[in-house]
Amino acid sequence: MSKNTTKGEFPFISWGSRGTAPVSDPKKTKYCGNTMCSSLHIPQKERIVIDAGTGIIEMGRQFENKKKGKPYDIHLLLTHFHLDHIMGLPFFPLLYSPDTTITFYSPLPLKKTKKYLSGLMAEKYFPLDFQDTPSQKIIHKVPPQTFRIGRVEIDSFPLHHPQGCLAYRFKFEGKTLVFSTDTEHPEKGVDKELAAFCRDADILVYDATFTPEDYLDKKGWGHSTWLAGTELAAEAGVKSLFLSHFNPDYDDRKIDGIILSAREKFTRTFAAGKKDQIK
Repeated sequence: MSKNTTKGEFPFISWGSRGTAPVSDPKKTKYCGNTMCSSLHIPQKERIVIDAGTGIIEMGRQFENKKKGKPYDIHLLLTHFHLDHIMGLPFFPLLYSPDTTITFYSPLPLKKTKKYLSGLMAEKYFPLDFQDTPSQKIIHKVPPQTFRIGRVEIDSFPLHHPQGCLAYRFKFEGKTLVFSTDTEHPEKGVDKELAAFCRDADILVYDATFTPEDYLDKKGWGHSTWLAGTELAAEAGVKSLFLSHFNPDYDDRKIDGIILSAREKFTRTFAAGKKDQIK
């Protein structure tokens, strides 16, 4: 876990920044070994969380320690239902808290969302059914128009990824943060529509699953590269680029090199989830 922000920008906490699968190798944990989960670090009663990879487990423990018997109101925005983005949910401590309300925001209709979330804990997979966990659960389909959670204004955008995925744009007190992971860049140039969605954001969190060299054998997989991220950041005029969804095969040394290479193209590039992240 690390707080990811630079002075004057929209603060968020990255609890997991690995794609595909979590890692525990000591050579691969500098950038956080858990799969995707982030939360917005802002002062309001509604806690906003993006995705429920294994990073949500540690997040839940810390939230639980601060809760001290008080009701909790968590708003969990799901980008999509691939396993690395939801696999932490059965182990999320606050799922078992009767005075916690979890509101899920899904790209899919209500019935399908219930089906996929329940499937994680169905029959022989888990000793307790999803619907039987003590927390209060509400499910919404992400609306096509702008919506609000507390004082945060939110928009969504469809990404190029197998079975679909959503990017989210958050606006709070004049600052803007865009999460755009699990997307594949065009063969040439940048995605102009995505660039428009990211326009002038203070922070862009972007998919850096592959190096440009490794991507050549992975076209069509629905993921992108650090180089495409820098090109998108420049085109969109964002202030800072945070690379994320790191390949579980890449060790810390390789990701160090990725960040350095990216900074040659876009100076204000950082890594989501870096333990000693700049404050």
